[in-house]
Amino acid sequence: MSHITKSRLTQAQLDAHWMAYSGNRQFKKDPRIITSAAGKYYTDLDGKKIFDGLSGLWTCGLGHSVPAINEAVAEQVKTLDYSPAFQYGHEKSFLLAEQITEFMPEGLNRIFFTGSGSESVDTALKISRAYWRKKGMGTKTKFIGRAKGYHGSSVSGFSVGGIPANRTLYGQGLESYHLPHTQMPGTEFTKGMAEQGKERADDLLSLIMMHDASNIAAVIVEPMSGSAGVIVPPQGYLKRLREICDQHNILLIFDEVITAFGRMGAKTGAEAFGVTPDIMTTAKQVTNGIIPMGAVAFKQEIYDTFMEHGGPEYMLEVPHGYTYSAHPIACAAGLASLGEIKKQGLIERVNGMSAAWENSVHQLKDTSPIVTDIRNFGFAAGITIAPVDGEPAKRPFQIAMAMWEKGYYVRYGADTIQLAPPFTTEQDEIDSLINALGDTIKQLG
Repeated sequence: MSHITKSRLTQAQLDAHWMAYSGNRQFKKDPRIITSAAGKYYTDLDGKKIFDGLSGLWTCGLGHSVPAINEAVAEQVKTLDYSPAFQYGHEKSFLLAEQITEFMPEGLNRIFFTGSGSESVDTALKISRAYWRKKGMGTKTKFIGRAKGYHGSSVSGFSVGGIPANRTLYGQGLESYHLPHTQMPGTEFTKGMAEQGKERADDLLSLIMMHDASNIAAVIVEPMSGSAGVIVPPQGYLKRLREICDQHNILLIFDEVITAFGRMGAKTGAEAFGVTPDIMTTAKQVTNGIIPMGAVAFKQEIYDTFMEHGGPEYMLEVPHGYTYSAHPIACAAGLASLGEIKKQGLIERVNGMSAAWENSVHQLKDTSPIVTDIRNFGFAAGITIAPVDGEPAKRPFQIAMAMWEKGYYVRYGADTIQLAPPFTTEQDEIDSLINALGDTIKQLG
C-alpha cells in the first residue's frame, strides 16, 4: 500500500479505473506507477530508473521525451488544436500523408488516417468489403486471418485475430477463418527466418477451396507477429501468400502496426521481407507513441475505384472516418517522429545492430530448461517459457515482475517474454538487459 500513499491515490480512485489488458485485481493490490520518462528510461514512484525494454508498447523507438517531437506538439497546440475531420482539412495532414508514402513500398500511396491500430484494421477490413462491392463483386465479404495473429481489440480485430484468449469471451464476430501459424516443430531457436514453414501458406488454398474466392474479401496477416511473441515468417512464406492471393483475386493486408517505421531494420516489414501487400495498417511508431494515431496505406487502384464510382463530386466516396482522423496535433507529432527517424538514420542503425541483438538474445538459450524457444528479427525478440502447473502465463508474469523490481520493463504475454528496445539502444544496454533477464530466468527455473 506504500505506493498508493506515495501516489496520493485512494483505493476508490484505483478501483475507478478499469485498466486495459491488465490483471486489475493484482495490479490494484500492488500498483506499478510510472511517474516520468526520458530517453530510454522510465521513472517509478520510488525514483527508480527502469530501462524500457519494449519501447513503450512497441511505440517509442525514438525513446521518450524527444525534444523535436515535444516542440512540434507544443507549437501545434498553440496554433491549431483541433480541426474538423470531415469536409475540411489542414496542411499538416497532407504533408504527413506524403511523408508516410515515402516509407511505403512502391504503389501504396493513398493514406487514410485513423486514431489507433485497431481503427486502422477496422478501416482496412471495411474498405476491403466496400471495394469489392464497387467492383460488382458484393459476395466477397469473408476474411482470413491466422492463428496467433493479433489485429487489435475491435469486433473486427478479434474476429480476424487468432489469439484464443482475445476471442473466446466475446462470442460471434465477423465471418472469418484462420490459417495455421508458422511456429513449426524443429524450428526452435532459429535466428531470423526459418528455412521450413513456407508450405503452411498453401493452407490458404484449402480455405479458398472450402469457401470459394468469390466469397473472400481479404487475407490479413502480420508480417511478423509481435503480440504472439515475435513469430517470424519462414523464408518464402509471405511471397507464397502473395502469389495465392493474386491468383484468386483476393486482397492481401499486412498489419504493420508494430513492424512499420523501423522496428524490422527497414521502412516496413513489407520491405524487410520483400513482399508488397494491397493494404497496410500502421500506428504506434508513426507518432513515437506521444499521441494516438493510425494510418492505412492503400494501393492507388483501390483509391481510384472509389473515386471513379463516387457519384457527383460533392458526394462522399466512402462514408467512413473518425472524429480524430488526421488530428492536427497527431499530424505534427507524426511529421516530427518520421523526420527524426530519417534525420538520425535510425532504420539503418537498427539494421546494423540487428546481428548483435540476435547474438545477445540467443545467449538466453542455455540459461534454463524453461526456455523452450527464442525468435528474433530486427530489434524484436520473443522467448517462450515452459508452463508451470498448467498455467502457461504464470512464469512469464513472474519474470516480468522480477525484472521490473530490477529496473527493466519487458512484456509478458501468454507463454512468452517479449523484447523490443528503443532504436537508439547501445550494446552495453543490450548486455545489461539480457544479463538481468538471464539471471531472472535462472532464479525461476
